Amino acid sequence: MLRLSRSSISEESAWKAAGVELPKFNYEQVAKNTLVKPEWVHFGAGNIFRGLVANAHQKLLDSGKADTGIIAAETFDFEMIDKVYKPYDNLTLLVLMNARGDFQKKVVSSIVEGIAADKNRGADYSRLTDIFENPSLQMASFTITEKGYSLTGPNGQYLGIVEKDIENGPEDPTHVMSIVTSLAYRRYLKGIYPMTFVSMDNCSHNGDKLKNGVVTVAKEWAKKGLVEDGFVAYLEDENKITFPLSMIDKITPRPSETVQAALLEQGIGDMDVIITSKNTYTAPFVNAEISEYLVIEDKFTNGRPPLEEAGIIFTDRDTVNKVETMKVTTCLNPLHTALAVSGCLLGYTLIADEMKDGILRKFVETIGYTEGLPVVVDPGILSPKQFLDEVLQERFANPFIPDTPQRIATDTSQKVGIRFGETIKSYIRRDDLDPMELTAIPLAIAVWCRYLLGVNDAGKLFTLSPDPLLETLQGYLYGISLGDHASNVRAILQDENLFGVQLYEIGLGEKIEGMFHEMLAGPGAVRKTLEKYLK
Repeated sequence: MLRLSRSSISEESAWKAAGVELPKFNYEQVAKNTLVKPEWVHFGAGNIFRGLVANAHQKLLDSGKADTGIIAAETFDFEMIDKVYKPYDNLTLLVLMNARGDFQKKVVSSIVEGIAADKNRGADYSRLTDIFENPSLQMASFTITEKGYSLTGPNGQYLGIVEKDIENGPEDPTHVMSIVTSLAYRRYLKGIYPMTFVSMDNCSHNGDKLKNGVVTVAKEWAKKGLVEDGFVAYLEDENKITFPLSMIDKITPRPSETVQAALLEQGIGDMDVIITSKNTYTAPFVNAEISEYLVIEDKFTNGRPPLEEAGIIFTDRDTVNKVETMKVTTCLNPLHTALAVSGCLLGYTLIADEMKDGILRKFVETIGYTEGLPVVVDPGILSPKQFLDEVLQERFANPFIPDTPQRIATDTSQKVGIRFGETIKSYIRRDDLDPMELTAIPLAIAVWCRYLLGVNDAGKLFTLSPDPLLETLQGYLYGISLGDHASNVRAILQDENLFGVQLYEIGLGEKIEGMFHEMLAGPGAVRKTLEKYLK
């Protein structure tokens, strides 16, 4: 039985017999180089990093276009380092799966150190400090989720952990933004060396969020006299420090037990799914779709690896924004949300299964091709039509990517304005288009309102996904049951903060209300209404 470790992968023939591609570079030399002249540290040791970013860098190492590895630092769930990195010598078994069920297996070895960014682990923290004090460091990248950049709670006040960090100063940080600011301060004191901080998280204007987090902490420390005055100026000097924007897109879901079983069958053992005490689902393997996109604003102050040689796109700020807009408002996210809320109502638990349902497929094809493409923002470096084709034909239909409508339905109230409202606004702005001609997008909004009742199309109660406005929105619909002919859905539809547009002023409010009431007729009315408008 094969087990993932440095000594085991030296038995090349056994791994090749199991269909696994192995690293082609001299690991010992790369590890030695990285120890002396670290160039890249990455915060957030999870699946998207291991499955996309580390794999891209491996391509450079394999082809001799890089000679140092990546140092992975975890700031939230230290068990990632203890249970997934160290026991497997920082290796990852990457399993890429297409919709036909073909598996591509590869050992990713570009991560040469796994560090817990924890002040209580002296050796790890000391190494992290050394890395930031070294003039060779080119960049720190991040996949820490959007929440990782937030310093304040819903009330606009600093989080307790951040308040404590502001009091304690750079010597004792806990929040990830404070840790990063403290390390940047060590770099400033050592030699005012340049470097670049790259957020690779799947959120809009990610680089600006990262910059805001770091600069805000630095300013609070400066106010208290805890850091030198020149530190804030250093962070804001674009000749020294930059925070480029990026757009990332690759589905790397929780480890699949089907994949684990398949690996075992092929003679690869010790691939247990690990659930940490912080509820991270992880494993020595990462299962992921083949499709991937990483577009980065090319604004680096101390050099960077030639990642364009590994399929990563470098461009200007405006183009990164356009790619993001294309994906989020037209070619992916609106379709995901429509499938999420309709899937929950129709009893689906897998996005791939929804794509086999003719009416749901027609639903998202209409939102994407018929209603979205006429107003899509074309970034010029990617074809919106090809991107959409791939989403619908390969990505959503892939049964080996266990993505659920319930997961995607989370926080929908925070998303409808971007995912549907932006297309409606584009129709309003265009003289040759009429928002009243839209059908599938109004229908998606009506389906979401119907979803908020928490009663599926069979008339049974189901649990709604978490959403910060759930209580308020459900309050408007309180007491409504199937068969009712009236409701207070207007209170939701006329909320411009939700949709970014006055739906009643443009005539869509009544249209959506009508669709919503049709879905209340009784069990089976959601499907009937979808069929009526989409057939």
